[in-house]
Amino acid sequence: MVLSYLKSSKEIYKPYGQLSTGILVFQDIAVIPILILIGFLTTEGQEPVYVIVGYTLASAIIVIGSLFIVGKRLMSWLLHFSASSGLDELFMGSVLFIVVSASLLGHYMGFTYSLGAFVAGMIIAETKYHHKVESDIAPFKDILLGTFFVVVGMKIDVMVFLDNFFLIVAIFILVALLKSATIYGLLRITSTHRRSLKTALALSQVGEFSFVIFSLASMGGLIKDDLAQLLVLIVIFSMIVTPFFISRIGTIVEYLSGKQDVVEDMSALSIQKNHVIICGYGVVGKFVTHYLDNLGAKYIVIDNSHKHVKEALADGHEAYLGDASKSSILDAIQVESAAAVIITLENIDKKRLICEAISKHTDNVNLIVKVSSLEEKESLSDLNITGMVDGKIEVARVLVDSMVSCRLKGR
Repeated sequence: MVLSYLKSSKEIYKPYGQLSTGILVFQDIAVIPILILIGFLTTEGQEPVYVIVGYTLASAIIVIGSLFIVGKRLMSWLLHFSASSGLDELFMGSVLFIVVSASLLGHYMGFTYSLGAFVAGMIIAETKYHHKVESDIAPFKDILLGTFFVVVGMKIDVMVFLDNFFLIVAIFILVALLKSATIYGLLRITSTHRRSLKTALALSQVGEFSFVIFSLASMGGLIKDDLAQLLVLIVIFSMIVTPFFISRIGTIVEYLSGKQDVVEDMSALSIQKNHVIICGYGVVGKFVTHYLDNLGAKYIVIDNSHKHVKEALADGHEAYLGDASKSSILDAIQVESAAAVIITLENIDKKRLICEAISKHTDNVNLIVKVSSLEEKESLSDLNITGMVDGKIEVARVLVDSMVSCRLKGR
């Protein structure tokens, strides 16, 4: 649910979105040892504990190792063969065969079907056919996802939820606070306070994989059915709250950090017209302000970096802290009344986000973008950009102009 929000809101391209995505991927990978542990705890037998542990670890190494070493080659060959045939039915059958075979192998070695299927999905994701697999299984994904939620809903006992409502809410809040504090403390070692806080709050909910874990633990007799019912209700409550909570993380962080929104500091821009907006005050942005000063043009600098804004203010420029991909920021800097917007950023994802936001906001402004390669230029070609300046091409042109203008030296 978090990843879906980050993709739809395009927050995934921001630093906290990238941190959140990395942690979510790591959480998925962490499911493997959890499933192995459940298989170990549900193993029946009279053997000593060290024998069971050794057998479990050996089986896990065999399953995962065989799937990654041998299975990856077989999967790649099978997917290549079925894709080359041009029959969509054969390709889909191959995918289902791979997943079912991996599930049976995992179960044969004493683990859950879920572990084998999960590892098979990881291997398929590393092949060059993962995009085709993803698009082909989309209809099945929607059906199975709907079935999943229906089954989860059928497990809910409304009376149990009402009788334990305050307990469920209290446990959820406790888990959210503990998880947020843990993630914040780890990220704070290498990241800023605001970025760590936003990431921690975005990942404070209970993961959806908990359904699988609680279900397997209940079937294996590790936890009682009443406790499993309560845990499932907590996860469901977390899923209900998450969509309403995650969209307000920015406001919550602003409140907790004691900092007001930068839009309130831009009220003086309401009368600005025919000004130039410079997005980014890096090396190129500094040269742009220098040449605009020579032309006597009025301009403002907008940057999402505290460091760059401080540098621009120290250099005597009118600069503001803000994300130019946000509609509220574009309103504040009066982009619809600007003569031009010059984007000097290096990150291609951020450049695209800003260009898309400006194009949606207004089509009456000249949009000038610095690109670093032909690949970047092609990736932005579908947007309504007035001009794209390739730094390498311009350097080559200046070098040739300098060569032509200089006098030939005698040998």
